[in-house]
Amino acid sequence: MSLTRPTWVALIALVWTSMLSFGGVAAETVMLYPNIFADPPASLERAREFVVAGGPSDYFPPLGAGVVLSSVAALLLTWRHPRLRWWTAAAAVTFFACEFVFSAVFFWPRNEIMFVDPLGTHSAAELRQVAAEFVAGHWVRVAGGAVTAVLAFTALLRWARTAPPARAGAER
Repeated sequence: MSLTRPTWVALIALVWTSMLSFGGVAAETVMLYPNIFADPPASLERAREFVVAGGPSDYFPPLGAGVVLSSVAALLLTWRHPRLRWWTAAAAVTFFACEFVFSAVFFWPRNEIMFVDPLGTHSAAELRQVAAEFVAGHWVRVAGGAVTAVLAFTALLRWARTAPPARAGAER
């Protein structure tokens, strides 16, 4: 069986999920963050009241799993193609480092302080400091998402240029 069609599917899924993830982070940056981080602690309190029925924590974890799964599939399917292997590997590593590891180490503790700990647990000065750190660190996530999407798209373009042509009826 030819691996051409599964490779197409995996690469398209990787591009699609990584662009959705980057788009979500970009949208958060311009629509939510100016409101959430405008005037801590008051703006953090308003954010807690607003983001009740759904929020980033409902969107990004399943999407992140999709990026991870599609990057693993794309990496396995492109491994025999050195011109593609490093693009898919770089996309997977960038996403894992910037979106998962960095989030777990840097953002999760700050999310706890700003949005989970009971109100009044932390001083206004501490909340302002944590919010400023969060916003500054967020640019790592924005850059990582952009780089992941570009690397994935580059892999797809390279595959499109080098994939063997499909034969009529060969891959049904």
